[in-house]
Amino acid sequence: METEAIGTVASHSDFSLISLLMAADPVVKLVLLALFLASVWSWIVIGEKFFKLGGLKKSSREFEDAFWSGRAGEIDMRPGQGGKDPASRVFISAAREWSDAGKGPAPAEASAIVSRAERSMRAAVDRELGRAGSGLSILATIGSASPFIGLFGTVWGIMNAFLNIAEQQDTSLGTVAGPIAEALFATGLGLIAAIPAVIFYNKFTSDLTKLADQLDTFSQDVLVRLSRRASDTARD
Repeated sequence: METEAIGTVASHSDFSLISLLMAADPVVKLVLLALFLASVWSWIVIGEKFFKLGGLKKSSREFEDAFWSGRAGEIDMRPGQGGKDPASRVFISAAREWSDAGKGPAPAEASAIVSRAERSMRAAVDRELGRAGSGLSILATIGSASPFIGLFGTVWGIMNAFLNIAEQQDTSLGTVAGPIAEALFATGLGLIAAIPAVIFYNKFTSDLTKLADQLDTFSQDVLVRLSRRASDTARD
């Protein structure tokens, strides 16, 4: 008798993933849709940042090598021109200060030129880091919020399972399997969305820190050379 009942439940219940999703509670469906969109959004950001940060570090390193070896060539220092990588744009910010210092009615003191160039380069570094790091907050939000959104779907699915038991007065597997499966799937999808977001957020944060150190070192080297040149000009 018990075997016959179990066979009847199995024959009339389809526990495939598609059927479970189609029969899910509207709230659970909304949770699953939100987690799916969050996962897709995070992978779009991950793909864009993966290539962008790698390209910025490489292009900046190439400019630095060309600059210190004298192969950088002439740089267009007009506003909005001449900078195709963070290092070149940081250098241009200091070069413009040097150029503008010689255009006034009276030549500026060496210390004033270096001080203005330092502030300008610091602002340029901050702009470059802000531009390179745009979008990381999305990964941080998805990584922190997705498990809790999935947990909400889990709680809602388990609550539906208990309501089914109360309504049907039946504790068999067929009564609770669907809602519990929906609940567990919400938990899993929340983790699927959160784990890559957290991993790549930490990776990109580390890459951004390395880029910041690279630009800071380059700007300090440029300031040392600029200070020497300003002092030599003042003595002449």
